[in-house]
Amino acid sequence: MNKTRLFCSILGMGMLSIGLAQQQQDSIKVEALDEVFITDSRFALKRENSGKVITKITAEELNKMQGQSIAEIISRTVGIEVNGVRSNAGQNLSYFVRGGRNRQVLVMIDGIQVTDPSQIANDYDLRLLNADQVESIEILKGASSTLYGSGAATAVINIKLKEARNKKINVNLRSTVGTNRSSEDKSYALEDFRNSISVNGTIDKLTYLASFGLQSTDGLSALENTTESDKFQSNNGNLKLGYTFNSDFKLTTYASFDNYDADFDDSFGMMDADNVSTSNQFRIGISPEYKYSKGTVVLNAAYNNVEREIESDFPSKFNAQSLVMDAYNRYNFDDTFYTVFGVNYQNNTMESFSIPFGETEFSQAINPDTATFNIIDPYANLVYVSDFGLNINAGLRLNNHSEYGSQLVYSINPSFKQDLEFGYIKGMVSYSTAFITPSLYQLFEPSFGNPDLEPEENDTFEIGAELHLNEKATLSLVYFNRNEDNFIDFVDTGGFVFQYSNVDESFNANGLEFVANISAVKNLNINANATYTVVNENLGLRIPELKINARLDYQLCDKTTLGLSYQFNDDRNDVFFDNTTFENVTVNLEPFIITDFYVSHKILKDKMTVFANVTNIFNEEYQELFGFETRGRGFNIGFNLNL
Repeated sequence: MNKTRLFCSILGMGMLSIGLAQQQQDSIKVEALDEVFITDSRFALKRENSGKVITKITAEELNKMQGQSIAEIISRTVGIEVNGVRSNAGQNLSYFVRGGRNRQVLVMIDGIQVTDPSQIANDYDLRLLNADQVESIEILKGASSTLYGSGAATAVINIKLKEARNKKINVNLRSTVGTNRSSEDKSYALEDFRNSISVNGTIDKLTYLASFGLQSTDGLSALENTTESDKFQSNNGNLKLGYTFNSDFKLTTYASFDNYDADFDDSFGMMDADNVSTSNQFRIGISPEYKYSKGTVVLNAAYNNVEREIESDFPSKFNAQSLVMDAYNRYNFDDTFYTVFGVNYQNNTMESFSIPFGETEFSQAINPDTATFNIIDPYANLVYVSDFGLNINAGLRLNNHSEYGSQLVYSINPSFKQDLEFGYIKGMVSYSTAFITPSLYQLFEPSFGNPDLEPEENDTFEIGAELHLNEKATLSLVYFNRNEDNFIDFVDTGGFVFQYSNVDESFNANGLEFVANISAVKNLNINANATYTVVNENLGLRIPELKINARLDYQLCDKTTLGLSYQFNDDRNDVFFDNTTFENVTVNLEPFIITDFYVSHKILKDKMTVFANVTNIFNEEYQELFGFETRGRGFNIGFNLNL
């Protein structure tokens, strides 16, 4: 396949769509845009005043993707590949954004950073989240450490959980049942069950929300050519309480637990095994907010405890705690200058246990008295919104780390918007730097850790344009170029002795991201995106050079919605360990196309929605990871009931 021609064809279709939409816009007046973004500035700014192309997945869009996990939904976003979402439900997830890895993607929940200090990459595991508890998602790509600190090098995924409704009591029930099979499996047995319940409401000045979710998925083996299925079970609970003391001061508190048990096979011998990975997370947090004339003072504070256990031929246990506090002041100077001044504090601690060779009992491998660090980061951000189209977003952060000292990062992001009779056109450019803190495992693991590690450094340049046609279409094209220094790798230091070390070599990733949201035809919405990525050979693992997503939503009538989605993933390189030659072998995984269908219908006076999905309609057989199984054609049905 000629990938350049294919990408150009996509752009050509986008430009044709502009022309078609423009012909229908001659009589439409310019109107204020309703869509606002938070993540790129911490202010609710209109899309037209943002210098970034941000993906916002709204509650309405999430309702059209019921039955999918958060990782599956995010993987359909431009520039993002979440590897593992098409495999067994318990498969480990890898986040690839602009040539980056898990440790370069920052996940936030309700505006505060979430990580797992027990992980090698210090990343957050999206398998812990229940999609039914999520209200919306904003995804900001590019280096964003000036606002969000460590890990915000390639993307920030800001997940907003659901809030209480305005009436005194509201009950929501959601249930989905479906199949879970490989493309070669002849059976369509029901093996995937997902249920959730939420009770919420508002009583005078008090808001409350309590939700619980449960998933049980079986029927599919983790590995190809194995017969024993590997089960995945998870449950989630969330309690949120808020109290509004007056028009100036409100307080929100929350507590949540998320856990799962995931069976997995022996990937070294490529055979069935009774291995189990267990993860338990408990979070509590508090968020007071005080408003004064033209400003707001916010404190987000959360404590997170994680316990993980691996039951296999190499059993291990991990415990980790993190405390995050982010205090900042927002101030609005007459809707022209917006400023944020804040300080972010983090404390991470972990310990691990393993069974030494020849013994039968666990002993401590990583001591929590040693494996701990603090981060204190003061930061500032300024947004200027002019009345003649110029917008500037600039920021600065000084990272102070208890292990390696200080690190300065900065960003500058000007954009210019020109109003047109039928909408606007916007040009944007940005240059931003970021850092990735070494994890506790990389610093303090007794055999492989290196306490002399320095943070990874990233810088990203972006330039792009966005065209908005009132009520009809929004199209954007962005070029990015990302450089990576001080890359932390697991290297042979000599004599087959391995250790985590900073690599002297610099790495580069660059590419194009195209997005088109079109509603030029009544009742029909088209959302399409394409990503073209070129990376150094060292960064190319499992990253498709070209990835295309498209979704058509058609409102058949007031109560019925139809959806058709398409995804193309280019060929990728993967690596496996050959246990006969004791060498790593590079293999090429073939391209694949996945097509899904969705239908929903409202009944019971719009209080109940029933829905159904057909996934991988053409039963495509493909590999996501070498030697691992993927899902074939599947069906699920479900309902969502509001009382």
